[in-house]
Amino acid sequence: MGGSNGGLLVGATFVQRPDLFNAVVCQVPLLDMRRYSHLLAGASWMAEYGDPDKPEEMGLDLEVFAVSERPSPACTTRPCFSPTSTRDDRVHPAHARKMAARMLAQGHQLLVLRETIEGGHGGAADQRTARDDAGAGVHFPLAATGRRARRDLRPEIEYYN
Repeated sequence: MGGSNGGLLVGATFVQRPDLFNAVVCQVPLLDMRRYSHLLAGASWMAEYGDPDKPEEMGLDLEVFAVSERPSPACTTRPCFSPTSTRDDRVHPAHARKMAARMLAQGHQLLVLRETIEGGHGGAADQRTARDDAGAGVHFPLAATGRRARRDLRPEIEYYN
């Protein structure tokens, strides 16, 4: 489980070594390291990560950390829950959307992309949504691994007002 920059770490580990996970929660993830500087506040991170338009200056190996480009077909056997927000002003929801699209194209069957319409980088616009998001982050891996009563885990995109 990890969000934002922690989502990058979870995503990078997940696509490289899906065998290490029974389920993944990748929240408001920063995953598109080739285009992050062109999305919302991403340009302000270039001092930290480098300029993706000049890969030789980046502090990251793009072959490893361009996560949204390279989900492994082996990932299709691992459940993944990725909550994001349409109004996130720090990490654009395109990061999670692109990763979800690639995973679905590979036949991933246990993927939930939850995109809230309100809220921001924390995802929640109010306490009810914050509670639901926190609960989903805990419930999903348990349900996906059979430790709780399973809910429908078919691929889906959810929008909440």
